[in-house]
Amino acid sequence: MRSKKHWGSVAAGLFAGLLVLPLGASAFAADPTPGSDQGGSPGPSAPAELKISTELPTEIKVANSSGKTTLTAKIINKGTKDTGQITLTVLGLDGMRITGVDGCVTVPENKLPKGTNTGFACVIDNLGAGADKSYMVSATYDLNKTGKICLPVTEGTSEKLLWQQGPVPFGTTKPTPNAPDTPLLLGTDNVPAAPPGGSASPTPAPSTPGTPAPTPPSQLPKTGVNDGVLPLLAAAGLLLFVGTTGIWWANTRHHRRRTH
Repeated sequence: MRSKKHWGSVAAGLFAGLLVLPLGASAFAADPTPGSDQGGSPGPSAPAELKISTELPTEIKVANSSGKTTLTAKIINKGTKDTGQITLTVLGLDGMRITGVDGCVTVPENKLPKGTNTGFACVIDNLGAGADKSYMVSATYDLNKTGKICLPVTEGTSEKLLWQQGPVPFGTTKPTPNAPDTPLLLGTDNVPAAPPGGSASPTPAPSTPGTPAPTPPSQLPKTGVNDGVLPLLAAAGLLLFVGTTGIWWANTRHHRRRTH
C-alpha cells in the first residue's frame, strides 16, 4: 500500500500513471487521407544525415454540432540511420484544441509555449531508417475562429529541435453550417460562417505566398505555408518549452523507475 505522502504530488502521480500506456501497434493509426509536410522545415542544428519530417492530412472534417474532429499526425524517418530517442509534440492553437493523442501524455499547462492552448508529448525510443509512425489525434475546432496545429520534433528530451511543422492552419473559405460537418483544408485560414443577418467575424486577411502568417505566437517559431521558411529559432520560446518539457519527462521517468 502506497502512503499518502508518496502520492503527495498529484501531477507526478498522474503523469507516471500515463507513461505506462503501451506504445505498441494499438497506439498508432493509418492515415485516412493523403498526408503533407506543408509548413515544415528541419531545425537549424539538425544533423544532415538525420532526415525527420512529419505529415498532417490535407483535409479534416469537423462536426458542426460538437466541433469534434480526428486526424493523424505522422512522423517519418527519411534518413539513412536510426533516430535514437526522439519526442514528437502535438500542439493546438487558437480555435483548435488537442484533446487526446493515443499513447501520448498531456503536456502540463505551465509547460506549454505561449500562444498554444493544449499539447501532448510522444516519446519514441527509436525510429529506424525508412520507418514511420502515425498517431491518432482527437481535437475540437471552434468554427467561429481560426485554428492551427504545430508538430515540433526534438532529440530525446533535450532542447535540440530536429523538425517543426507549423503552426499551420486548417480552415475553409466556404463554411457549411447547415451540413453535418465542415471540411477544413490544411494551409487554409478559416473564414467563420456568417451569423443570421450578419457578416462573418472574425474574417482573416487572405494569405498569399511569401507573406507571414497573421499574428504568430510570440514564443513559438513560425514555419508555415504562408512563407515556407522556418526562422532559425528567432524566438527562443520553443527552446525554453523543449527544455522544460525535457526536465519534466526526465523527472517523470525517474519517478516511474522508483515506483517499479
